[in-house]
Amino acid sequence: MSGNQPVDYSPDKKLVRVSILQQTYTLRSSGEPGETEALAQYVDELMSQIAARSGGADTGRVAVLAALHLADRLRSLEKQLDGRDSDLESLERRLASLIED
Repeated sequence: MSGNQPVDYSPDKKLVRVSILQQTYTLRSSGEPGETEALAQYVDELMSQIAARSGGADTGRVAVLAALHLADRLRSLEKQLDGRDSDLESLERRLASLIED
């Protein structure tokens, strides 16, 4: 993702105020405000746990560790999804074979 991506300031986006590590942010969200708030709460809880375990590490370091944790979780879920896609394709082939017989 390039840093030169245009920011979408569509009028259909809603402003949502959230707090992460006692810092308030105003975000533009095209989704439901409650969903954005729930995501921010999840990030806040994750970063708070990391900060507590890191013995008072600075916010930037905590944010990087949280991002790495979330990236690892995303990769794990993508692998699971790929495995399920493969399983489904195999099942579809077996079913097609049974139908043909």
